[in-house]
Amino acid sequence: MSKTMTGAQMVIQALKDQGVDTIFGYPGGAVLPIYDEIFQQSDIKHILVRHEQGATHAAEGYARSTGKPGVVLVTSGPGATNAVTGMTDALMDSIPMVVLTGQVPTFMIGSDAFQEADTVGITRPCTKHNWLVKETDKLSETIHQAFHIATSGRPGPVLIDIPKDVQFATGTYTEKSKSKIDHYNPQRRGDLDAITELVELIEKAERPVLYTGGGVINSGNQASQLLRELVQETNFPITSTLMGLGSYPASGKNWLGMLGMHGTYEANLSMHGCDLLINIGARFDDRITGVLDKFSPHSKKAHIDIDASSINKVISVDIPILGDVACVLEDLLKIWKSRGNKTNSAKILDWWSQINKWRERKCLSYKNSDTIIKPQYALERLEFLTKDHPNRFITTEVGQHQMWAAQYLGFEDPHRWMTSGGLGTMGYGVPASVGVQVAHNDGLVINIAGEASWLMNMQEMGTCTQYNLPAKQFILNNERLGMVRQWQELLHGERYSNSWSESLPDFVKLAEAFGAKGIQCSDPKKLDDAIIEMLDYDGPVIFDCLVEKHENCFPMIPSGKAHNEMLMGDDKTENAIGSSGAVMV
Repeated sequence: MSKTMTGAQMVIQALKDQGVDTIFGYPGGAVLPIYDEIFQQSDIKHILVRHEQGATHAAEGYARSTGKPGVVLVTSGPGATNAVTGMTDALMDSIPMVVLTGQVPTFMIGSDAFQEADTVGITRPCTKHNWLVKETDKLSETIHQAFHIATSGRPGPVLIDIPKDVQFATGTYTEKSKSKIDHYNPQRRGDLDAITELVELIEKAERPVLYTGGGVINSGNQASQLLRELVQETNFPITSTLMGLGSYPASGKNWLGMLGMHGTYEANLSMHGCDLLINIGARFDDRITGVLDKFSPHSKKAHIDIDASSINKVISVDIPILGDVACVLEDLLKIWKSRGNKTNSAKILDWWSQINKWRERKCLSYKNSDTIIKPQYALERLEFLTKDHPNRFITTEVGQHQMWAAQYLGFEDPHRWMTSGGLGTMGYGVPASVGVQVAHNDGLVINIAGEASWLMNMQEMGTCTQYNLPAKQFILNNERLGMVRQWQELLHGERYSNSWSESLPDFVKLAEAFGAKGIQCSDPKKLDDAIIEMLDYDGPVIFDCLVEKHENCFPMIPSGKAHNEMLMGDDKTENAIGSSGAVMV
């Protein structure tokens, strides 16, 4: 039997049918009919954020930590435009998100009405797909299509713009099971001939490396388990992008650490010196490749990705395999085992001997202090005191602290690390920690922040206190725009143009003003006790950790340099591999 209901009722019913339990939003005139329906039900929880950008980042944190799409509801005009940054962030990092925006009534579109904006036009470049729904009868099916597109293939954000008169009008509701979604059906199984060709290279490789990315995590837990099986069975070394941390455990013996601009010495040199590079769910972004004509110059390259547009876009590969990571790894392991589980084990042991010599460089070592908290030390102590927590989640802001967190914190499982990778959005971490804490009520959620980035969306502390969300804000406060200042020191003649703040708030008093707990620590000897105090408090905390002001984040691949030309903190560029590709011990 067909159901007749208003457009606003359709929105809530469609969300329920999609299994949505949480909406992050901010009301306004153009979405009041939907908010009225939210008021009259109790199945879906609404989290009132303090800014629409906060809603999108909270939805990202929710999605990244659960694997389910985040849902956002905002009003027309500035409500929609304020959400643009979060949608672009989600598009860059392949985060599934459904954004519902209000719009002026259909008969007023194009008249420059109050709070009118061309939301579909504005958001076309920063969404996977978007719709302006002008007929109530089409609204429910559009919502079901939106969820399908957001979560299928390479995940991403979608947007539905809903005029106010469409929300008031009545129409016929289309059930989820009857919605037409087969027009978008991304290829999941990889080409078996190409997979077999890759297996043949795996059998012969002397210096292989697995280069993994966020696509492993997006593919689901099975993909992560299959990846771990592949590593264990082949004894291949494995590294990861920033977005892929946790897909292989940091404690695993084959783990090289993160690669790229601030990746480890051993990971970057392995990428440079390998003879077989297998890219699994990463997109060859510029933070990883560096200068393109020097990237992994002597290797055969394979690329497994569900997004056809990502293959051969940046790096031309020898074996492109279009498909879902889990499906491709499943077939790859079956074919490899059917051929006898063969690898060039003697040569791979020699390769490990070389890698272990690179590991001896201890690239993450630093000169500690008895009087000043070094940011690396702060994260080492945080890791030691929280690593055994069964339900720890880390979010970050963007900057030096983000890179140090990736270097010094270990992730054993997927969905435990939430950060802004592709867009590098300052202000991401606070609202992301809100979304993660909403999704995991009993989880230990810690946002690693710099004071400048943290201030960009600090208003979401009000959301934490309103909803009793005990997220911890761990601020590495160097009173500087740390990464900007580092680049100015190394690349711009130490001309520090506008790279530090001369008027910062008292973060302890700020915490108290929000109804949270404030803690400040500047003494390395008192740091452990202060962190324990933060962890023991059952509500939200702002931890102001005063750290060395001019510490730089190393290793670092300078712009225009190859993976074997890293700055290591002693002003010397390391070069451990000859131009011929022969490994130099």
